[in-house]
Amino acid sequence: MSTPRVPLPACACAGVLEAGCDEAGRGCLAGPVVAAAVILPDDFSHPFINDSKQLTERRRMMLREVIKEHAVAWAIAMVSPQEIDEINILEASIAAMHRALAQLTPQPGAVAVDGNRFHPYGDLPCTTYVGGDGRLANIAAASILAKTERDLYMIAAAEQYPGYGWERNKGYPTAEHRAAIATLGPTPLHRMTFTF
Repeated sequence: MSTPRVPLPACACAGVLEAGCDEAGRGCLAGPVVAAAVILPDDFSHPFINDSKQLTERRRMMLREVIKEHAVAWAIAMVSPQEIDEINILEASIAAMHRALAQLTPQPGAVAVDGNRFHPYGDLPCTTYVGGDGRLANIAAASILAKTERDLYMIAAAEQYPGYGWERNKGYPTAEHRAAIATLGPTPLHRMTFTF
């Protein structure tokens, strides 16, 4: 599933410190939505960097360290379940990406975003890419950082709120998770506007 391949191009706009952005946890019933922003060197190349969903958990964790070591800049941000309930998951996902972008030093000169919906970040050129995490390494790197950060968060949360299987399902709507909500009720980390 995660075999070497022709490396993804580092970015779409070389020479302008393009930040790739992606989020994780949009479809979950519990926990924050997490976004990352990553600026890679224009000449960055790695055969395993790809959409985080195409990688094993072990490989994602290995690549997390590679990205942090080689990125020009990287940042991770979260939006809480309470904020998600207030502003909806799409707006929360975009807000998380904006928060991650705001933490970058240096600030980017352009933004590449996975998906087809985004709000402008300042006056920077922003381009959305459907399937971008499988097309550009900076977006793929952001997807890996966001996914691994969120997974670690949910594994820790599983110790605080046992019984929901978050160490396995990471808050996604599995049968196990739905059954636990029916039996135990929701926690403060559950998104109350989502259908259980």
